[in-house]
Amino acid sequence: MTRPGRQPARRRGVGPRRETLLATVPVAVAALIGAAGPTAADTTGAPGAGDPYFPLSGNGGYHVRHYDLTLRYETSSRHLDGKAVLTARATQDLSRFDLDLTGLQVTGVAVDGAPAAFRRVGQELVVTSRHTLRTGRDFRVAVAYNGTPKPVTDPDGSADGWIPTDDGAFVAGEPQGAMTWFPANNHPKDKASYDFTITVPQGSTAVANGVLLGQRTAHGRTTFRWRESQPMASYLATATIGNFKVERYSTDDGIQVYNAVDPREASAAAPVLKQLPSVLEWESKLFGPYPYRSAGSIVDHAPDVGYALETQTRPLYDAAPDLHTLVHENAHQWFGDSVSLTTWKDIWLNEGFAVYTEWLYDEQHDGDSAQETFDALYARPASDPLWAYPPGDPGSGKNIFGAPVYQRGAMALHELRKAVGDGDFFRIVHAWPTVHRNGHGTTAQFVRLAEQISGKRLDGLFHTWLFANGKPNSA
Repeated sequence: MTRPGRQPARRRGVGPRRETLLATVPVAVAALIGAAGPTAADTTGAPGAGDPYFPLSGNGGYHVRHYDLTLRYETSSRHLDGKAVLTARATQDLSRFDLDLTGLQVTGVAVDGAPAAFRRVGQELVVTSRHTLRTGRDFRVAVAYNGTPKPVTDPDGSADGWIPTDDGAFVAGEPQGAMTWFPANNHPKDKASYDFTITVPQGSTAVANGVLLGQRTAHGRTTFRWRESQPMASYLATATIGNFKVERYSTDDGIQVYNAVDPREASAAAPVLKQLPSVLEWESKLFGPYPYRSAGSIVDHAPDVGYALETQTRPLYDAAPDLHTLVHENAHQWFGDSVSLTTWKDIWLNEGFAVYTEWLYDEQHDGDSAQETFDALYARPASDPLWAYPPGDPGSGKNIFGAPVYQRGAMALHELRKAVGDGDFFRIVHAWPTVHRNGHGTTAQFVRLAEQISGKRLDGLFHTWLFANGKPNSA
């Protein structure tokens, strides 16, 4: 994610900055989700996934394997009608479980086709099935809902979720916003495949993740069908709607590109989006094959949003991006999207890598070297906000999009590069998204991988740059 005012993204001249829908649940994923649940004797799923920064995000007791979302949005009235069918697997015996959903009216819930009791408690939709769902059992939850979706306000004061625009909606869910438009197990450690069927007034375009399966216009409305077959965290889902100019093509590697651009941003966006294939090719050489079948960009005209987001396969921009923002958000397709977090505390693994990718791009395209960028940052005094808190433990959800996470996170990677040498460093950053492809990773796992590849003890380096307070002493 790039958020001016939250981190030093380079935006508009600102400085540095089915197929198989029911695939077997990996043991690691089941362990992650089950770990947040209650004791074995309890058949109530936990109301949160155990994240210290967002304790009610996500839920315990089950793992969602697939979301099938059917949406109808009226751009004039801003009314949304939705039906969500979640295919899930119980990771414990469940008589009751929660889904995350806020602001919308629920008109009915069914579990495996039978009506289920439900109630609302804050952001929790509490569902009680007729029969206990036994551990390891697959089940389906269908939720019908409607209303006028509104964004949530994050701890740092920014908005995310379903954000209305003058011609539709800018739909960006990091870190909490998915629950503003569909019921979800809304935490990065619960990833699933997705189908989207989105109906909008004729003339509007609805853009979601993955591959466009088809579109059809009838009776003054157009329905778009999208599918993301690879595992995706709920905050990376989008259903952005607007009056877009659409461009479609395939790269030499067979990646299907779909760009949707607001005409007001088209002239500024065109020269940057033209470089997407070369950026993906360059990033693939560093990090391994691009993780998905599709790519592209959604360039909206949303001047009040103030950030871009790495929505999976198709980053979302609130205005025409510059080249560094394009590089940053597409680096997230490896770091953050394919390899996802298990806790928001580890967000430097997303943002530090994306920022360092910008540095590497400059270095390898006749710009400043990564060392020069590092030196300019390190010259900042100890009182600078860059040193306000450690990136490996920002301390609260309010801080996860701050400069220490982004820039000092990238500085930690540069210190690693200096410590192990270029050969081992580039082997490390290639191995990380390869080993954890379509899964999850933690800071501890990254440190172990770096030590295994380099053969060096690196705990001191990572402690200094990720967890120590104040301005570190540079090596």
